[in-house]
Amino acid sequence: MITADQMLPIELVFNPHWWQRTAGISFNRPFYMDPATRIRNDVTMRRVLHERYGALGMGEADPQTRPIIGSLHVAGGFVIPALLGAEIWFEEDAAPQPWPLNLNAAEIDALEKPDFRTAWPMNELITQMDALEAEWGSLVGDVNTDGVLNAAYLLYGQQLYLDFYKKPERVRRLLDLIGELIVDVALYIRERTGSCSISVNRMVAHVDPRLFFHANCSVQMISPKSYRDVHLDTERRMAERIRPFGIHHCGSNLHRIAPEYAKLPLTMVGVGWGSDVAAVREALPGVFLNLRLSPIRMLHATPAEIASDTEYLLQAAGPLENVGVCCINMDYGTPDENIFAMAEVVERYRNDQKDRTRI
Repeated sequence: MITADQMLPIELVFNPHWWQRTAGISFNRPFYMDPATRIRNDVTMRRVLHERYGALGMGEADPQTRPIIGSLHVAGGFVIPALLGAEIWFEEDAAPQPWPLNLNAAEIDALEKPDFRTAWPMNELITQMDALEAEWGSLVGDVNTDGVLNAAYLLYGQQLYLDFYKKPERVRRLLDLIGELIVDVALYIRERTGSCSISVNRMVAHVDPRLFFHANCSVQMISPKSYRDVHLDTERRMAERIRPFGIHHCGSNLHRIAPEYAKLPLTMVGVGWGSDVAAVREALPGVFLNLRLSPIRMLHATPAEIASDTEYLLQAAGPLENVGVCCINMDYGTPDENIFAMAEVVERYRNDQKDRTRI
């Protein structure tokens, strides 16, 4: 059960392959787009999490049906690419995949922001929201709104990165267009359900359920100077429209870009595994750090190694009042012993913090 006041919150997110093998859930189109399937799977996922990890506060012992419009247990960032015209491929045991459009320069220049209310999949989801709200009186959940650079790459292909240098004004216009669309959708979802980014990272609910968490997965592929010169102003404008504002950075180089992120009004940042956590804390002293363990190491390492990884992250993070620990997209076969090894370290740090507070 998510609580907003927990010291050093933990979050676990498993990938669709884990869920398919563990609970028999299919991630074909109905998982995302059929209300009855969505509601049924939401109950199953909460029950399964409690059965396996209830000791860590995960899931619910007796989950009830609720009017959910988007799963809060897996990421599925297909909505923005689909609104921009990408075809979406759904699979039984994988996240939905947008097919790249690879638009040419003229098509990029002619691109206009769509009306999300009339384009798939939001037109279909809005109809479902209206029906569910009429029946239940409220709505739960949100949709992953992805990130501007992620979506731009799907539209543009590798030429995008060349044009950071050759045609920066074209790239700026494209990023602004996508950024406006993302915030349009996020604001609408948040107005209907009360949240807009728990599906991007469940840690959001511990910090502020209303927080908008922007997915900057692809920013690790550009230099800090390119980010500053071309990308930063787009996020500034996004942050002016939607607060609280946070950034998901799953890359291993957050320490390189953190001084640029410090120019934004950040509430929370996701710290990708391999980043220099101490340098990130120095650059972002007041920001909630969502420390991410490696799902690959969680799958293959020993419990002692996972405990050491967790210890390293917490020692480097500085004051722990603004810190959480997560592991995202864990695969089937991840040993429960590794998850509990991580949790044991976190619990020890919680107790140490409580002891210091009493002194």
